[in-house]
Order: sequence, then C-alpha cells, then structure tokens
Amino acid sequence: SIMPGNFRGRDVTIQDAFEAVGRHATGEWSTEDVQEMEQVACPGEGACGGMFTANTMSSASEALGMALPFSASIPAIDPAREDICRATGAAMVDLIQRGIRPRDIMTREAFLNAIAVVEALGGSTNAVLHLLSIARECNVKLTIDDFDAVSAKVPHVGDLKPSGRYVMY
Repeated sequence: SIMPGNFRGRDVTIQDAFEAVGRHATGEWSTEDVQEMEQVACPGEGACGGMFTANTMSSASEALGMALPFSASIPAIDPAREDICRATGAAMVDLIQRGIRPRDIMTREAFLNAIAVVEALGGSTNAVLHLLSIARECNVKLTIDDFDAVSAKVPHVGDLKPSGRYVMY
C-alpha cells in the first residue's frame, strides 16, 4: 500500500485528488489548489491507500490463505516488505515440497472467511466479482447469496477510505 500524502497538514489519498477536481468544477477550489493536491496525493510506490480493489484483494488473499499474515498491510516502502517477500518464497517452497496446492487451501470456508474480511474492512465491491471467479476456478461453490449471508453477520469495523477516515498502513 502507498503511504498517504500530506496536503496542508492532513493525510490525503487519490480519493482526495478526485474530490479536488469536483471542488474545482464547483468553483470552490482554484486550479492551483487542485494542482497542489495532485502533487501530494500519491507520494510514492504502492497501491492506492484506501480499501480499493488492490488492498481489498490483498486482504482477501490473506484470509484465503494465499498470502502470509500481515503481508497485505505493509506499505510498499517499508523495509519489512522485503522480509515478507522472502518469507513468502520460503513458504511457497515448503508448500510445494509438502505437495500442498492452492486448491487444497482455498476451501469454501476460506472463501467465507475472505468475504468476512472484505465486509469488516469495507472492501471494494470488486471483491464480489473476483472471489466468485476464483472460487469457480477452484471448483468451490460460492454464490452472491453467500456474500449477503456473511454481510448480515459481520459488522463493518474498519474505518478505512473510501468510506472511512484512514488508509491501510
């Protein structure tokens, strides 16, 4: 994930840049204001900081068992990123040596867990399409009704952008 930018003393993301364009269209902001925002909204490497598709699916990947714990939330520029990459490589070699395949890990229960994580974090609605597609490839029965059933039980606890106040780091 990308670290937030700083605009006049507050954390900002790509979402704030989009909103700046809207403020400009209404006359609330000048062209200079928008340009200033655009210069700081994405200050470096990484996926957009909110629970947009990339961060949603990386979080879902952890819940599915396809990524190591905490790997989704490490900022791209954090030195720990290299450590998690090495640990991931070692884990993959171990799984291969033990004959464990992705389809052995991505069970129906794992998909329901991933849906719960997406719901709790307020993840992107694109997760519905992606998780249904991945489940189909894994021969796991998963339907839109499963998303409805899980969302009825799991509260939205993550105050993360775009619906909340914080970014994912």
